[in-house]
Amino acid sequence: MGNITTADPAAETSQFARRAAEHIAAATGVPEHDYALTLGSGWGGAAEMIGETTHVLPAEEIPGFHLSGVAGHPGTVSSILTPAGRRALVIGSRTHFYEGRGIDAVVHGVRTAAAAGARTMILTNGCGGLRPSFRPGVPVLISDHINMTSASPLRGAHFVDLTDLYSPRIRGIAREVDPTLEEGVYLQLAGPHYETPAEVAMVRSLGADLVGMSTALEAIAARAAGLEVFGISLVTNMAAGISDRPLSHAEVLEEGRSAGPRISRLLAGILERLDD
Repeated sequence: MGNITTADPAAETSQFARRAAEHIAAATGVPEHDYALTLGSGWGGAAEMIGETTHVLPAEEIPGFHLSGVAGHPGTVSSILTPAGRRALVIGSRTHFYEGRGIDAVVHGVRTAAAAGARTMILTNGCGGLRPSFRPGVPVLISDHINMTSASPLRGAHFVDLTDLYSPRIRGIAREVDPTLEEGVYLQLAGPHYETPAEVAMVRSLGADLVGMSTALEAIAARAAGLEVFGISLVTNMAAGISDRPLSHAEVLEEGRSAGPRISRLLAGILERLDD
């Protein structure tokens, strides 16, 4: 990663995140950010309701960031001033595990958020629904996850407790904003192919309610970095075998556009209460 050389891979990735955070601080004039949000498929418009976007940086100019290879991700990192005077760092350039850049690239955004001073990491995604009640267009709080990528962002004897990984406090705030919100267990697979009906039946038997290709690895890295983690999924399609419709990324984007106003108001309301 860059020209950094060290015998400790964990120190190397932390140093690389600090370089990215220093670049963001210099480019925006904002020394620290209070919150960070990674906006997944369908969530891109939510940034507009959080507050005033004061700076938009091309992701590829920030050390360690890349343009996303996935349609629906804007390829930028933005600094937003909330009505309460807090700073939110919005990461619109997520690197997915299936892009083949390595796991450090996948979690570089959350490590940079921690290095930029953020105390809270909000992770969003578009995903497949495994419960019949989780219809496309419905936001679902992530209560827990199952990581089926066969990978971890942590190396060496770095033991991190994930018992309450997805903040019960912020989930409670989210339900104050929208009492109709349901919760579910999110399962991350490597992708990029969608699951077969047999695979969906398997992950349902394991206790998953939602299935996608992001978030879990980022959540682990965020917890390891000391961040309070909040995760929320937008169901953009019914998983294979739940519905007889073919799966496509175009459907993901369309459901995101349709649900945009609701999920934008939801995120704005959550951040507003975090400021209380």
